[in-house]
Amino acid sequence: MKKTSVLFVCLGNICRSPAAEAIFIKLIKEKNQYSNFIVDSAGTGSWHEGKKADSRMRFAAKRRGINIESIARQIKIKDFENFNYILAMDNSNFENLISLQKSSEYKSAKITKLQLYANTFLAEEVPDPYYGGDDGFERVLDILEDSVDGFLKKIQS
Repeated sequence: MKKTSVLFVCLGNICRSPAAEAIFIKLIKEKNQYSNFIVDSAGTGSWHEGKKADSRMRFAAKRRGINIESIARQIKIKDFENFNYILAMDNSNFENLISLQKSSEYKSAKITKLQLYANTFLAEEVPDPYYGGDDGFERVLDILEDSVDGFLKKIQS
């Protein structure tokens, strides 16, 4: 069976997208479906490449039993070929992804906004908690748990 590949994308790949990746991995492990997926995250920017996720996000996630292990990287043109789904955290990153894909030869990835799969938190975007306080990280995790769960249910229906 061919694996389903999912890439979560935010700006710097140190807050929202690594958290979404870790939440997705936790969900598919709980459902004994981990071997059916390839999961990763990336940023549209490159300034955090090679770094762990923001310590505030890792701490907030760990309190929920979510382990963020990814290392930041920038999206690559080849990702548009290698992933079935590319999920943007906000409108700006969504537009950047659409532009990058248009300029590439790879058109197979379905690019969408993660918030389209929300059930409870119906904000249009996942807010960036980077410049805010600890409560912002908790709020983002609430939003991501809702949206990531909705996405998984949608692709499995």
